[in-house]
Amino acid sequence: MIYNDMNKRMQMARKKIYDALERGGGYTILSTGMTGDDSRLAKAVTDVGVRMIEPNHPAVALARGHRGVTVMHQAEQIRYEITVDQMAEVTRGVRAVCPPDTYITVGIPGGFTEVVPLPLKEEDFVKMAMAGADGLHIHKSSLRDLEDVVTMAHKYGLLVDAYIGMSTDLHTFGLTADDTESVRTIARQMEETGADMIGMMTGMSYEGVEAGKIHPIIKERLCALVETVKVPTLAEGGINITNFKAFKDTKVNILVIGTSIDKMVEKAAQQAVTDFMNI
Repeated sequence: MIYNDMNKRMQMARKKIYDALERGGGYTILSTGMTGDDSRLAKAVTDVGVRMIEPNHPAVALARGHRGVTVMHQAEQIRYEITVDQMAEVTRGVRAVCPPDTYITVGIPGGFTEVVPLPLKEEDFVKMAMAGADGLHIHKSSLRDLEDVVTMAHKYGLLVDAYIGMSTDLHTFGLTADDTESVRTIARQMEETGADMIGMMTGMSYEGVEAGKIHPIIKERLCALVETVKVPTLAEGGINITNFKAFKDTKVNILVIGTSIDKMVEKAAQQAVTDFMNI
């Protein structure tokens, strides 16, 4: 009854992605964190050219101070308590202030591998589509779960970006692939399930490398991903102003930036208030 309607909806969403990549010469930025859950900041970054935005439930938990959390690590532990209705409300606000060609992908409770099992219901996909989401930001840790999500998301015209992580990551943020060959295998399987974009978690395992560089293992993993799949690729985690070019040089299509921008915004707010207080 709505198959063709939803296919057209997905075609429009894909066009937003590929138009953003074309403008950037094959790569672009996906802005998240504060810029994904605060409509004022979403408007601010899209005003200067960002065309991919990601609201997600851990960031909303942090933004709302849910149960007193003040850092993202804490928010990840209780993110499942944020509701789909809350994420729909955030999405509607972001959609209302951003240009119509902005691609919005949303992390919702149950779309990640949650601490407490939280099944996604068919009505949840409808809610997100009606709220203006173009896609869902998914961190499922099994192919079976991912396939179920992709099937239902596509039924309601939503694309899916899904991720690969490592067993040593602080939190479970995707399917596990601990070596380069596993990355290739898992990436192919994810593409076969119908995932529209495939990302690599890059910020949890290898910190402390010198400024301007990324760990060689992360570089190898990203290059393996880029070489293996035909769908757009993403890198998320630990990307900042000093290592940005190193990430870009891997040829990954979409660089997901959240914490780095959050810290800049926090510092700017502190400096502004300090200036006023010292007048």
